Amino acid sequence: MHKALRIAQVAPLQESVPPQLYGGTERVVSYLTEALCALGHDVTLFASADSQTSARLIACAPRALRLSNHHNTQNHLDPLAHTALQLERVMQHADQFDIIHSHIDFLPMPLYRRCRTPSITTMHGRLDTPGLATIVDAFYDCPLVAISDSQASPLPRANWIATIYHGLPLHPEHFNPTPQNYLAFLGRISPEKRVDSAIQIAKQAGIPLKIAAKVGDEDRAYFHNVIQPMLDHPLIEFVGEISEAQKPDFLGNALALLFMVDWPEPFGLAMIEAMACGTPVIARRCGSVPEVVDHGITGFIVDNEEQAIHALHNIHTLDRKRCHRVFEERFSIARMTQDYLYAYQQIIDYPLPDFSSDVPMHPI
Repeated sequence: MHKALRIAQVAPLQESVPPQLYGGTERVVSYLTEALCALGHDVTLFASADSQTSARLIACAPRALRLSNHHNTQNHLDPLAHTALQLERVMQHADQFDIIHSHIDFLPMPLYRRCRTPSITTMHGRLDTPGLATIVDAFYDCPLVAISDSQASPLPRANWIATIYHGLPLHPEHFNPTPQNYLAFLGRISPEKRVDSAIQIAKQAGIPLKIAAKVGDEDRAYFHNVIQPMLDHPLIEFVGEISEAQKPDFLGNALALLFMVDWPEPFGLAMIEAMACGTPVIARRCGSVPEVVDHGITGFIVDNEEQAIHALHNIHTLDRKRCHRVFEERFSIARMTQDYLYAYQQIIDYPLPDFSSDVPMHPI
């Protein structure tokens, strides 16, 4: 039994916690925050004012920045300015916490290093981009958590404390043993998510495909120029973004989730959301996929569209009840929360040197 801790959760401001629609990181922050509160820990959440939480909420933006900017095209809110305000508020309250758990990547690390309160940062994005190794070398002492071993692999010199897979609440009622005759795509429209590949697979397999996806401003041209022309087919239905409440029916009624990503996927929350409903996953062998999908049990791992079509012909061989059971064993919110509590205690018991007055400069 862990003693009660005073924990700060520092969330991205782009979406609320939990997000109203798309937003994997913010959803995981919400699950973790609520689970920690339920265990009796004293949690403070630094997030947008429209967040809903059992923790103490310190608002750092009046509304999720994506929604604010979507509804107000004249005066976009500057994410960096609001993050600066957020970090100032975290530092003002820092001595009230046993640990600060940050979910906003490297930006706060100069402050965290100089803060007497221990901190830990979960990296949620891809880590193979140029220049990150230089940052890791500069902040060689800052404790990090990866969400998959694959995500962490490009930065072997980083101070990885643990790999902690995402977890979801257990809802047995979401399990559906009798799906309908369609395939699901869930996520966002972008080149690396390869909804185009999912469309081609569905057409060639002759199985309807429903696409529940966000179209962000940065991908709007790609959607209009590449994806929209592919939607004019009787087997293809574009649903758009869906809420958390809509996901169980959308995923649970699907024969399978198509997850044909073509990038180093850091985790892929949609995969375990499908498994939670008993829905198997057909996924391209990229990034975290081999760590998340148990081939032949919770889905099939493939290398191309031809193999995906073959896998669809064998989707009936997978036991949806076993798929759901594996989810409960590997990806529960209880398991994720206990993993984080163990990591917190490691950092609290073995804190960094006090760099508050003199930070050794590492060559950059």
